[in-house]
Amino acid sequence: MTRKAQDKETLGLIAGGGAFPLMVAEAAREKGFRVVAVAHVGETDPLLAEKVDELAWVKLGQLGHLIKVLKKAGVTKTVMAGSINKKKMFENVRPDLRGLTLMSKLAIFHDDDILRAVAGELGREGIDIVSSAEHLPELLAPRGNLTRKKPNKEEREDVEFGWKIAKELGRLDIGQCVVVRKKTVLALEAIEGTNETSSEEESSQRKRRGCKSEQAEPGSPFRRADGRPGNRSGDVAGQRLGLGIEAGKTLIFDKHATISYADRLNIAILSL
Repeated sequence: MTRKAQDKETLGLIAGGGAFPLMVAEAAREKGFRVVAVAHVGETDPLLAEKVDELAWVKLGQLGHLIKVLKKAGVTKTVMAGSINKKKMFENVRPDLRGLTLMSKLAIFHDDDILRAVAGELGREGIDIVSSAEHLPELLAPRGNLTRKKPNKEEREDVEFGWKIAKELGRLDIGQCVVVRKKTVLALEAIEGTNETSSEEESSQRKRRGCKSEQAEPGSPFRRADGRPGNRSGDVAGQRLGLGIEAGKTLIFDKHATISYADRLNIAILSL
């Protein structure tokens, strides 16, 4: 390591899938950070290697290896960015001893329980998890109606109804999105994820149009759209009349493209 590199503050990056880890890495390096990333086999885009100063690969569940990489690099602060396919959590987990020990302590295998447990293990090693949005605050959804179209009374009622359901889904740590039509639930997100929830609802309700509400889970810093920027445009492509998202906690990777696309389809995006 050069003297110049030693003078830089090192930021750890625990990377999942999608474009978000690459975006975080680029933004952090532009701010002068030395970025050391731990990428997950089968999830993380290999292009991340070009965006960071150091990169190590781990398999899902190899917590001991992950901590070893970060500590060796002198990391005291790390961010988590990107998605992990929930289904792979049951199919491709290859825990090392520390990962296995952590799993044995968990009573429930829900997203937030796992993240809190991992954060606790990192904290015990002197590594704090910091917000990924610190480096890209411009991605956070502002409050208000984001599109030219404003929801009418029925659409607004559907979004608000879906909002209540989404809050309960988040509280129970099941999912973060719900699709409704005339205050009737058409689809709920569970292990399949947001995109698949949308696809299933779309295929079963081909001739109907509904509204969708999404929000971050209680205790979770953000709506986990961070791994797949296509989610935002994918939602409006489903011919829905409205999309409700949570202001200040939803990450929109390309606001201009997403809002322009919604405007072309005459769909409202409401940030509550």
